[in-house]
Order: sequence, then C-alpha cells, then structure tokens
Amino acid sequence: MATRWGICSAGKISHDFTVALRTLPHDDHQIMAVAARNLQHAQEFAKKHNIPRAYGSYEELAKDSDIDVVYVGTIHSHHLSTGKLFLTSHKNVLIEKPLAMNLREVLELTNTAKENDVFLMEAIWTRFFPVSVEVGRLLGQGEVGEVQMVRADLGAPLTHIPRLTHRELGGGALLDLGIYCLQFVFMVFNGERPESIQATGYCIDTGVDGTVVLVLKFSGNRMAVCTCSITMMLTNDAVISGTKGTIKVPNHMWCPTSLEVNGEVTQYPLPEPSLPLNFIHSTGLRYEAEEVRQCLLKELKESSGMPWSHSHLLAEVMDEARRQVGVTYNQDNI
Repeated sequence: MATRWGICSAGKISHDFTVALRTLPHDDHQIMAVAARNLQHAQEFAKKHNIPRAYGSYEELAKDSDIDVVYVGTIHSHHLSTGKLFLTSHKNVLIEKPLAMNLREVLELTNTAKENDVFLMEAIWTRFFPVSVEVGRLLGQGEVGEVQMVRADLGAPLTHIPRLTHRELGGGALLDLGIYCLQFVFMVFNGERPESIQATGYCIDTGVDGTVVLVLKFSGNRMAVCTCSITMMLTNDAVISGTKGTIKVPNHMWCPTSLEVNGEVTQYPLPEPSLPLNFIHSTGLRYEAEEVRQCLLKELKESSGMPWSHSHLLAEVMDEARRQVGVTYNQDNI
C-alpha cells in the first residue's frame, strides 16, 4: 500500500521535495494534496506537479482523511503552529529543519506527537543519504579507530535572502546552516551531549547571526568544531579524524554525493529530477521520504536515524550558542 502524502506550503523546498518523491516508485509514494495560504498558489503547484487536490488553507489539509503523512515546508517561525495543527489532527508529520525555533518549541512538538500517538520527524535529510549510511557503517566497524575530532563547515553569501536575515522569520546562520554541521557531529557521536559548548561569532545589522564558530568538547577529550556563515563561502566539507585514519565528506556536506576514506574517494550519484530544482542535489530528499515510509510501515512514532532526542539536543545546543553570540528571537521570551 502506498504512503499517501500531503504537502504543506507551495514554496521552493516543497517543490523540490515533491520532485524528489516522484523519483520513488508510485506504488510506494503518492501525493494526494497540497495546501497553501493562497488557494491560487496551491492550485498552480498542484497543476505543475499533477496533484489531485489543492487547498487554500492548512486546516483543510489537516481534515483530509486520505492523507497518511504531511510534509511541512513552511518558514522556521511557523513550524510550531503548522506542526501542532497536523499532529493534533492525528496526522503523521515530517517537518523541515529546524524542527522549531528553540528547545521549548521542539519539546512542545514532540510532546504533542506523543500525546496524539503519531509519527514525527525533523527533516534532517542528510542523515539518510547513502553517504551518511556508509559513514555510520564505517564508524561501526572501526575503520578510522577511535574518533577524536569532528569538523564541519557550511557557509555561503546568502544575506540577499530575506528569510535568512529577518529575526521574525528565524533567520541566521545557525538555524539554517549550522544545524547541518551539528547534526553531523551528533550522528558521529551517537547523540551524546557535549560536556562544554563554546560559541563565538557576530550578528549582522538585523540582529541575526552572520557567522558562528562552535567548539564542543565531549567525554574522553573528544572534540568537534563547527563553522557556519551566511556572509561568506566556506569549504562546506566535514572531516572525522580517528586514531587510525580519516573520513571526509569532501563537499556539499549537507547533501553529500561523495566520500573520501583514507584518501580514497567513492561517488554516490543521485537520480535525475523530472523538473528543474531550486536547490542543489534535492532529489536526495527521496531518502528521508523513504525513511518515513519504512517507519510508518513498522508503526514507529520516531525514526532511529533522526530520533526526537537528537532534535532536542540540536535545539538545546543551538539555544546555548545563540545565547553566547547574542541572538534572541521573539519565541525565546514567552
């Protein structure tokens, strides 16, 4: 039986997610409806993607009994309200990262999912790429010995994009880019909480973080360094250093298609899209969609690949980093 999807928001990432779903077998994944706050936008999206139903409100999508799971592609600051709408309507939900604006909101979402006995996952798509699966396998078999250091960088000049610079929209480098660096660290260290968090950086004139450098110390003197920026181009790679060697994601660490293990590079190509994409490598969104399907088939409420505890930890560390750098959102003051 196919997993029946509803798409919440007719924006750029929802377009790419829909294109990615089309690379999976139709017998496994079907898109039943799309909802936007503007009916015309929803109708245009539905026509472009051959989706049967279009709604001019999220509430209508929440009431659609033909939907198994909703993909939420709204802006950061709306994740809590839209997420709760679908969860309380007993819909399974995949919410774009960050799951919410801060730890308080993230806990509210996971608690709501638990209360309503439905599936919820933060859409950290990186976790489910074949490269990431292979990294986990290599670490599990001790390919590089004991891991001592993890480094991850992600940055590009993006201050021309309003949603990344406006406080009220949850802008800043950490929530949009730094989360990818941190999730990589927590993937390597199995969701372990760091013993110390040191963050430094600066804010741009809108009050959001332009660049942040995070140094995390874990038990046994293991370290991690994450750098994220919306003001400059960084190397956008990730390196795991162990006592016996290194594992490197040489580029596009948030959507990787190559892996370098002790100097030897392997390529992991993605399927070609049927329509032009807004973001690089977006057909890789197919992997998180298939993870959701497998979890639903097993009647799980969270994914072992991206469990709620990891979402809690990401939010907790980003809250502390923002505190040290001096970034506050309206949601922090409730």
